[in-house]
Amino acid sequence: MRLLIASDIHGAADWCARLMKVIEVENPDRVVLLGDLLYHGPRNDLPRDYAPKRVIEMLNSIAKQVIAVRGNCDAEVDQMVLDFPCMADYNVLWDPDATNPVTGGRGRELFLTHGHVWGPGIHNSVDAWPTLPAGAALVYGHTHKWVLETHADGHPHAGITVFNPGSVGIPKDEIHGYGIYENGRFEHLSLGDE
Repeated sequence: MRLLIASDIHGAADWCARLMKVIEVENPDRVVLLGDLLYHGPRNDLPRDYAPKRVIEMLNSIAKQVIAVRGNCDAEVDQMVLDFPCMADYNVLWDPDATNPVTGGRGRELFLTHGHVWGPGIHNSVDAWPTLPAGAALVYGHTHKWVLETHADGHPHAGITVFNPGSVGIPKDEIHGYGIYENGRFEHLSLGDE
């Protein structure tokens, strides 16, 4: 299973266009969108390239590939204009081919969420963990910062990997980024410079 994971586009059309080019090159099985797709939100400055109607058009062009969850800036009106479901607080994917990093067996659960209802408590994500099986991954957005860590023994969530692809449109770590998941591994990638 090859996934392209992106979050927090916030209506930034030029950065979304870069993401679309990457999707074409990367050719993932599915595109995972972790919320905050169209609206910039009251806590963020308006992106320089703010054009939600252009973002709608681009995202709808890949609707059959998309698995999405709702971000804190997403609303029912977003669902009215997007051609894929985007209002769930979480989604769960099962990768039957991945080697579980804890058990060594086949299969790994990926818990997909935005980070404001469920999250690992890193940066400004909520500290509210779902019940996850050994070796699972908690994949979230919301903080606009890259995260990739696996909790060690002794941690309440030992063996769980947390992954945040950062933000496409309004990064808080200065990296307009996304992620790739393949063969049970996560990787951060940049969409380039301003």
